[in-house]
Amino acid sequence: MSHFSQNSTFEKKPKLLNQVCFTLRNKHYSLRTEEAYIGWIKRFILFHNKRHPLQTGEEEINQSLRQHRKN
Repeated sequence: MSHFSQNSTFEKKPKLLNQVCFTLRNKHYSLRTEEAYIGWIKRFILFHNKRHPLQTGEEEINQSLRQHRKN
């Protein structure tokens, strides 16, 4: 799959955490809220061996939440 358009400019979708930051800032969330959300997302991804959240389902989400409650 090519990342180049017809005019040969490089088109790359921003990484997940950058998308989250951009969205939260666009919605005027506080910096502390942004930090908390980013922390949760990072822990979720690491818990699932660096799988992208779109590759996980309901069961993986429940596993992550159960693990968090134990700690």
